[in-house]
Amino acid sequence: MGCCVKLIDAILFLYFLLIALVAPLIDAQTCVPANYFPQPLIKFRTWYSHEYQDYLIMEKPHFFVGLVWLELIFQWPIALMNLYGILAANSWFNTTCLIYGVSVFASMAAVLGELMGSGRASEKLAMVYFSCMVFSVIATLRGFMPNCTSTSSGNGKRILRKKRA
Repeated sequence: MGCCVKLIDAILFLYFLLIALVAPLIDAQTCVPANYFPQPLIKFRTWYSHEYQDYLIMEKPHFFVGLVWLELIFQWPIALMNLYGILAANSWFNTTCLIYGVSVFASMAAVLGELMGSGRASEKLAMVYFSCMVFSVIATLRGFMPNCTSTSSGNGKRILRKKRA
């Protein structure tokens, strides 16, 4: 179980690192004026929206802008905390991972409902948002798994006490 948890943590670390960069640099362009961003980031976002035919980014429907605000104000800080939690093996990592996973799952359910219901989504675009939903499920499930480092440190202290006595 320990190596499975470490593998999941490594996968989630890469995902949270991606979110830590994408949320403020790319996604924030949905609700913050473009003049706050450097031209290469604006060009990258424009390329992405045309390449993947992401009409949500191009048209900015109100529900999507609201979900981006949710991401920036709530989910992004939790993703940063999860990055730190993985590196420092903190006991609260399971809780923040669970909170993040459930929040992103709810957001992606709304987005995927729009994409599938409208019939306007390309297969590439659906896969982008579907992969975010998959990672949210992995994060949620990780929230229920035990931390593999907490049990080993407790046993070591017990052994030291027995040797001294």
